[in-house]
Amino acid sequence: MVGMGWFMCMMTMVCVVSCGEAAPGAKFEELYRSSWAMDHCVNDGEVTKLKLDNSSGAGFESRSKYLFGKVSIQIKLVEGDSAGTVTAFYMSSEGSNHNEFDFEFLGNTTGEPYIVQTNVYVNGVGNREQRLNLWFDPTTEFHTYSILWSKRSVVFMVDETPIRVHNNLEDKGIPFAKDQAMGVYSSIWNADDWATQGGLVKTDWSHAPFIASYKDFKIDACEVPTTADLSKCSGEEQRFWWDEPTVSELSLHQNHQLIWVRANHMIYDYCFDAARFPVTPLECQHHRHL
Repeated sequence: MVGMGWFMCMMTMVCVVSCGEAAPGAKFEELYRSSWAMDHCVNDGEVTKLKLDNSSGAGFESRSKYLFGKVSIQIKLVEGDSAGTVTAFYMSSEGSNHNEFDFEFLGNTTGEPYIVQTNVYVNGVGNREQRLNLWFDPTTEFHTYSILWSKRSVVFMVDETPIRVHNNLEDKGIPFAKDQAMGVYSSIWNADDWATQGGLVKTDWSHAPFIASYKDFKIDACEVPTTADLSKCSGEEQRFWWDEPTVSELSLHQNHQLIWVRANHMIYDYCFDAARFPVTPLECQHHRHL
């Protein structure tokens, strides 16, 4: 097991090329709008809050659709006993053959670690779950959760530390999400039939409302004029910062960080679930960091 001291040292050397100089985030209403249960989505200065009670959850969505780029939000998750709740931050296209990249934060009883589940859907097919415990308490302070999407890969990051990489393996005959514009979404809802210990622990509504807080909204991505016209973002003549090899591939430091996360915090990987997948999924046979 790699020591925490070494990891923190690596954290101070985060890739300058990929992250760049930190720019201030936009206001919520500039990039997003409430998508359902508007009375449960509250703007409080620089912070937007989604509320879950026994009448409803809530959600918001981006005002535009995008093809490739980076989206980030700072989130402070539900405090205390959050068992049964799920807070999600994700990108998704529309339709039955949609593509989707998910962060799902699975609530837990007080004192137990939050579980982060990531998933990737391509052409409507998901079942690519990975789960890990975070190395900090995500309920006491805001932390940054990001999705970096390029033609080469999808990278899930927590405070700029990569926790998952889904590579483009089209050369191996494996479909990749590259031809559907996506919106950016977040929501909170009750999922006590599965979220906490497989549904054994139910939501305690005496602790409601459950509140997830958001700030520092950033979208640095290629905005598409319509979901039918992707030429602005996908044409070979176009080149964006996320297409540069120094960005679209992990640096040596980021590779070490990813290995550290997987070795110390990963608790489930669909690639190794022989009960669900007697035959190892094809992409698992080619992905690194396994």
